[in-house]
Amino acid sequence: MDSTKYLQELSKCVKCGSCKATCPTYGEDSTETMVARGRLALLWALSAGRIQPSPALNERIFSCTLCGACTGHCPPGVDIKEVMYHGRHLLKKTDRKRRHVRFFTHFWTRQPKLSFRLLHMSQHFLLPYLHRKGFLPFTPELPERQLKDSSHVFTVPKKKGRVAVFTGCAVNFLYPSLGESLINVLHNTGYEVILPAGEVCCGAPLRTLGLEEQARGLAEKNASIFNKLNVDAVLSLCPSCTQSLKIDYPKIIGQGVEKAMDISAFFVEALDFARLDPPYTRVVYHDPCHLKYGLGLLKEPRKVLTGMGTDLLPADGDRCCGFAGVFCLTNREISQGLLLKCASDYVAADADAIVTSCPGCIIQLSKEVRNKPVVHLIEMLEEALLPHT
Repeated sequence: MDSTKYLQELSKCVKCGSCKATCPTYGEDSTETMVARGRLALLWALSAGRIQPSPALNERIFSCTLCGACTGHCPPGVDIKEVMYHGRHLLKKTDRKRRHVRFFTHFWTRQPKLSFRLLHMSQHFLLPYLHRKGFLPFTPELPERQLKDSSHVFTVPKKKGRVAVFTGCAVNFLYPSLGESLINVLHNTGYEVILPAGEVCCGAPLRTLGLEEQARGLAEKNASIFNKLNVDAVLSLCPSCTQSLKIDYPKIIGQGVEKAMDISAFFVEALDFARLDPPYTRVVYHDPCHLKYGLGLLKEPRKVLTGMGTDLLPADGDRCCGFAGVFCLTNREISQGLLLKCASDYVAADADAIVTSCPGCIIQLSKEVRNKPVVHLIEMLEEALLPHT
């Protein structure tokens, strides 16, 4: 977002307060500067020279989860997330609190394979130590290998179509089994699968920390790779990645990944539900924020679950789990408060499992929901297909 557009968006806010109803951070700290209206007012004052960058200002602007819930409830239609991104870009040099997270996130996106190896080497001593000391909100359990390290094509005898997979960092390095599940389901339903070489991070973590130029470079590379492919769809198991490819890239580089879509939107049309035998009878579905608010997909994952014969129990799908990418690292108290509220509903639910569509939500919810499994929608689909494969 350029400076002119940024000021235009800031000036559109009429201070109506509609954003208060859906803001997760305002629910944790009911002060004016912990909601979109207050944050926009602060950024306007900063742009007008009425206030100067300060630790307190940085804390308010960087405490937004960027869930996107407020944007859909904004009467004048302020693009609040993009304003927040630009505000963080302006403040990053004065934001010392997140300087180490910024450094390591940038290093990860530049050297993901090396970073994975270093984390793997330290997972039994350094990472648990950092968790005990309160520097990490969780200790990641790293797999022995990543999902891919080069280009892969998985062919099928009677090809129904061709699909590319945007792996994303979380699936490639933390949950390769989810990527394998997606490949298995696509293969079973007749789709040739491509994992192209050269894919990089979607850039969302960098934008969260104000590193706009670095995120733009990653976006240009991904768009160039995936838009050249002759495929029916570009699927991702992470709504934040899909939102970046489809919604955010056009705003920062002028073009998105044209065929990017979430798996629920794809499989609700591509599956033969009569073949499915669900592994869990009664489930609760947790809405990832970027799937619900960013991509506008609320019915599709539920149609997939009920289509396979699952009994879908009611739950409060408006609660943010508090993960929000690097937010759980830099705003641990708010993140934990959001998690406890969200998880309490699921712990008490008379369900066999909690299903969601986001690796980050799985990480977060699994910290508190221990009386039932927390699984990805693709795991449900793969197990539902197993009796027939």
